[in-house]
Amino acid sequence: MTDRVYIFDTTLRDGEQVPGCQLSTLEKVMIAQELETLGVDVIEAGFPISSPGDFQSVIEISKAVSEPVICALSRAEKPDIEAAAQALQYAKRKRIHTGLGASDYHIRHKFNSTREAILERAIAAVKYAKSFVEEVEFYAEDAGRADWDFLAQMVEAVIHAGATVVNIPDTTGFRLPTDYGAMIRHLKENVANIHKAIISVHCHNDLGLATANSIAGLQNGARQVEVTLNGIGERAGNTALEEIVMILKTHAHLQLHTHIQTQRLYPTSRLVSRLMRMPIQANKAIVGRNAFAHSSGIHQDGVLKNRENYEIIDPEEVGVAQSSILLTARSGKHALRHRLEQLGYYFSKDEVKELYPRFLEMADAKKDICDEDLIALVGDRGGRRKLELLDFEMKISQQHAPCAKIKLRYRENIIQVEASGKGPVDAAFSAINQIVQLDVRLEEYQLQSMNGGADDNGKVHLQLSYAGNYYYGFGVDDDIILASVHAYLDALNKITA
Repeated sequence: MTDRVYIFDTTLRDGEQVPGCQLSTLEKVMIAQELETLGVDVIEAGFPISSPGDFQSVIEISKAVSEPVICALSRAEKPDIEAAAQALQYAKRKRIHTGLGASDYHIRHKFNSTREAILERAIAAVKYAKSFVEEVEFYAEDAGRADWDFLAQMVEAVIHAGATVVNIPDTTGFRLPTDYGAMIRHLKENVANIHKAIISVHCHNDLGLATANSIAGLQNGARQVEVTLNGIGERAGNTALEEIVMILKTHAHLQLHTHIQTQRLYPTSRLVSRLMRMPIQANKAIVGRNAFAHSSGIHQDGVLKNRENYEIIDPEEVGVAQSSILLTARSGKHALRHRLEQLGYYFSKDEVKELYPRFLEMADAKKDICDEDLIALVGDRGGRRKLELLDFEMKISQQHAPCAKIKLRYRENIIQVEASGKGPVDAAFSAINQIVQLDVRLEEYQLQSMNGGADDNGKVHLQLSYAGNYYYGFGVDDDIILASVHAYLDALNKITA
């Protein structure tokens, strides 16, 4: 029997406080709906009194989402709590998150107050919030630097006043995991009514310890963790949702689990990155582009023999299709042969051994080897091409669907056909299909710019499926449609080889 850990996502509140990452209401709703699909338990939708936009966003998210609890932040002040309650009026499940500072730094220098007065304000705020909603979460801001005995007194008082969740933030990211875990354990052992509330951990990453501190808190009795996608947040960010979830899943001996659908982690991460215009660092754990990429020849050989040699997580568990084998001067023959086969070129070990010195020369001259480099490397060794483009013409008008006229040399015959389609590329592919008459399916199509100028070339990568196998095609031309035709014929030539 494992214990449930509740995932409290604050991407839309704490995460959105990153400069330059502000979202529109529509964008917030899109992310909230994806968080619901992901399986988060609580969505902190915003800080309603902070701005009309935040207030409206909480309302719209409350209307759009039904399963997770919708939480609104407030200070320990009546107008804040009233605004939060009003913004949550449409939420199916609602929570007000109110609180104030617990450390002497905040009590003396932020509030210019005393411990006794702060306790009174905390109790009053929880009672007032409780008059609007059943679920009240209290945050003891800067708990990481608070006196433990006073913190225990505060936690006991707010639970007695009606708090159902008590948040123990390491607001400045100061604590070490052993200290933070011990603080949570101190509360579990010294707060008489602690069993009446869930202890929540909310850690910042100023010293790179947010995830470690959160895990330490969970190991010592906390059962809610406050996180953001990609670890975004003020200053150095917050605890990363994907890291916590996969740590708990990977370390089953902790006997803690979440309800997160982990296969949605990668696509949700990409959505947040795109809408917040916040790139994900390449080496970011779980969701970075290099998280499942291997460039060392030793590692590549090990992964190709058995993924678990160098990967503790199956990429598919987090929504990544497969590991990446990146070809560089450090790559070995095994990796080279593997990538060539993915491109549809099949060579014996001896043939690859013969190609390898030329590959190394090419790799030394470039940082990375891409598919077109390998195609150039293979040259005529790839076999005679049975499909050869002789002529191509595209007719486009506002009145009619695009029509492609194409002439190919196919198996020594010259054939010319016309076909229309939903768009120019679809029309061109339809014309080719009339000639080859193979039951192929376009699985993937990617168009890239090569240089970025107005007169730039288009580079097309695509993948076709045929008879249970996948075939990759590549094409380049200053005309995007022609680049697509070249890529399609490249893939078909591998099928008909």
